Amino acid sequence: MKFAYYLKDRRLDLDERVLGLLADLGAAGFDVYPALCAQDITEGTEMLLSFGGDGTFLSAAALALEASLPVLGVNFGRLGFLSENKPEDVARALACKDYSVRRRGMVRVSGLSGGDGPQLALNEVCVLRKGAAMLGVDVEIDSRPLPTYWADGLLVATSCGSTAYALSAGGPICMPDSRVLIVAPVAPHNLNVRPLVVPDTSRIKISFQSRDSFVTLTADNRGYDVPSTATLEIEGVPEVLQRVELGGFSFIEALRSRLMWGGDVRNVKD
Repeated sequence: MKFAYYLKDRRLDLDERVLGLLADLGAAGFDVYPALCAQDITEGTEMLLSFGGDGTFLSAAALALEASLPVLGVNFGRLGFLSENKPEDVARALACKDYSVRRRGMVRVSGLSGGDGPQLALNEVCVLRKGAAMLGVDVEIDSRPLPTYWADGLLVATSCGSTAYALSAGGPICMPDSRVLIVAPVAPHNLNVRPLVVPDTSRIKISFQSRDSFVTLTADNRGYDVPSTATLEIEGVPEVLQRVELGGFSFIEALRSRLMWGGDVRNVKD
């Protein structure tokens, strides 16, 4: 089998853990080579490996999507929620075919200016105020208006992204197979607004009331300046990304070990 690997942090080029994993993969009979863009992907490649943290995985996911490859996250970063796999576990699992490919939904935003076409995000699309003044965000869901959000911004997250920025905005944790989107204000100046969970088939339209000429839009780790007069359309795109999970992966266990979910002295067993 032939694998490409994506590595954004060049400091890892000589990291002993990376070199060790590449050696283990070679010893297991795999052909492994680096790739930074779709043009680097050679014929016969069956999987993309992401070497780094969750930010690297988001970039690798965009490449995997463009190249129509499944992507496996290998954690050389800090938290490692998307890149949850330890380097020492990867070569053996791949050699034994102890893995599965799960399809994950994404979210698409259109209406960007300046020649930028629709953008896909695995975790979330977020709009934020550009200046110091509060931002008014008008939202329609399936042509039905919501009350205006007065806040620093608004995000629309996938179930996969429920443990990312949406979590910081007070959103719920969703099982990754859930077919939902989370609409959550960022630092709202109102005690009565809460994150809203909608089906991923919903069509969401967003416009702005702003004193500034532009707002900031992010799609995962990519940022854009958008005119505050723009109208954005956001929708879910189901089961588009192929994500590789090694055998024994547990989302619940990941919540416990990485986000300390349920951390309570009363839950500690002697």
